[in-house]
Amino acid sequence: MLKSFISTWQNKRHQPEEESTNNSDRVRQTQIGSHQSFDQKLSVGILLAIICTTLLALSIVTPTYRDFTLSRQNLHDIRQYRLVLDAANYLAAERGPANIVMSEEPSLDSAGVKRLAEFRTRSDAALAQLEVKSVSYFGLHDHLVPRRMLEEVRNQLAIARSKVDRIAAIPRVSLSREEIQDAIDSMFEVSDRFRAVIAWNASELVQHDTGLEASALIGQMLSDLRDYGGRVGSEIVAPLATNQRMPLQNVIESRQTQGRLLELWQLINSQTTLYNAASLAASRDEIDRAFFRDGLALVDQVIAEGRRNLHYTLTATEFTNRYVPTMRPIETYRTAFLDGVVEHFVDVKTKALMTLAMTVLITGAILAILVGIMLSVRSHVFRPLMLAHDNVLELAADRSISPPARAARAREIRSLFEAIEVLQERLQERAFLTEELKRQAETDGLTALLNRRMLDRFAQLSSPQDRADRSLCLILLDLDHFKDVNDTYGHVTGDRVLIQTAELLRSHLRASDIVARFGGEEFAILVPGNDLSGAISIARKIRLAIQTETFTTSDGTPFRVTASFGVARGRRDAWPELIEHADAALYRAKSEGRNRVRFTRDTLPSPSIVPSTSNVLTLTGARRPKTVR
Repeated sequence: MLKSFISTWQNKRHQPEEESTNNSDRVRQTQIGSHQSFDQKLSVGILLAIICTTLLALSIVTPTYRDFTLSRQNLHDIRQYRLVLDAANYLAAERGPANIVMSEEPSLDSAGVKRLAEFRTRSDAALAQLEVKSVSYFGLHDHLVPRRMLEEVRNQLAIARSKVDRIAAIPRVSLSREEIQDAIDSMFEVSDRFRAVIAWNASELVQHDTGLEASALIGQMLSDLRDYGGRVGSEIVAPLATNQRMPLQNVIESRQTQGRLLELWQLINSQTTLYNAASLAASRDEIDRAFFRDGLALVDQVIAEGRRNLHYTLTATEFTNRYVPTMRPIETYRTAFLDGVVEHFVDVKTKALMTLAMTVLITGAILAILVGIMLSVRSHVFRPLMLAHDNVLELAADRSISPPARAARAREIRSLFEAIEVLQERLQERAFLTEELKRQAETDGLTALLNRRMLDRFAQLSSPQDRADRSLCLILLDLDHFKDVNDTYGHVTGDRVLIQTAELLRSHLRASDIVARFGGEEFAILVPGNDLSGAISIARKIRLAIQTETFTTSDGTPFRVTASFGVARGRRDAWPELIEHADAALYRAKSEGRNRVRFTRDTLPSPSIVPSTSNVLTLTGARRPKTVR
């Protein structure tokens, strides 16, 4: 039946013999016109080739340019991040002169007051710098700290400074340890709030480029190291300034801060890939000696004296002046590290720029060479190809060709003519392959059934002399829960199910019936004539066959599959409506529990069967909603 259908369809598409003659005339006209326009077309082709080559060159240059822009942005971001870390350092350093001012008698022009004013000016300038948008070059963008976060830092800084200034104006005999401690804690709160700014900026850098993660994290740890180093001393200044016994709470807080310092220092030392690692080795030794040995020993001495309720051997000012210098190696180490980071990204940017320049030069040279080759090919290859042009057109008109002229300068072209002769011998083979490809295009590649396009054409094809042939029945069947089969056993097993179902359908259908893959897991069967009861019987027989069929996975695991069916009767000249009727019946079978046959009544008389109302769905042009398979 399929061969008969294909033959009929091909006969309808067959062209008269006069059309072949017309094609021959058109080929001759094309041959004349092509000689006149070949040069113009060749020029356009060369231009297009140059454009494509340029695009290819751009595709090579673009990644290199992207690496360069990323390196520029990373350098810019690291420099801005350093400003944030510098501001944190200035805020932490302000606690030293503040402790001195609160420990001395009130004075308006003492060295401590002047030094505190200098440190405050430096802190304010650093905070203001964070709000200033840098003069960015093309393609660069800033990660400005949110104004809300900076305002919180400024507000807390103003509160802490007001407490420091109030205490600095009170004679020492009237001061209490709690007042000084409260002012110191307020200064700690400033650093705590600014730590959130550092964390935000570090997160912004990492989100932009994960390659900045190590630099941002180590810079943050070095900032915390300087902050905690200052806290260790500040946490014991209040009882020292008031010459009172060292409270246990102050000792505990100082010891806890020392523990954090040691943890941070161990983490920093574990980073063996630090920038400027060699030059930082000496700074690490100096930190171990000056701070962790001498500085913390000085703190332990003051704590020990305060816990024994003895007179302190140092005043708060003397302690601060001796303790603060022990932290300078930490600042030196931090500065050297940040210098190394900046230097590293400067080198990365420079290398990226050099790579970009070399890439542009090389791709430009390649482009120039290709353009030269194209122009040379135009002169030495394409123009001789005009000799083969006429012969190709002769082949296109199904006419024999003469042996090509053997020009001495066209040795390569002679090979082309020899290939054209071979081509002429292979025309019949090509025709056969074309027919085979056509057959493949008209059938489903997986099941070898007709595809949907050919089903539509066959359903609407009928002989004008045979009016009875205009009636037909359509059976649509859909495998139930097929998605579960794919999800459970895999798509390979799903394909096996479709193939096995197709074979089962072939074995249960008559020679006059047509079966096709309708789409996905859905199949269609065309039953010629208007025998609706017969089509329903076929559907029920196939439903039972599928239900009892054993399907297996690739490893032999058996499972069962069921199908739902929709049957409708109609006319070939109303094929879309027939599909709607069958599809609606299929939808009803699905919605009523699957693995059943449902059908619809149409306007054709059917004396052989009167459907029950439970199995009938009357349609008036309605479309069913999307079926849940």
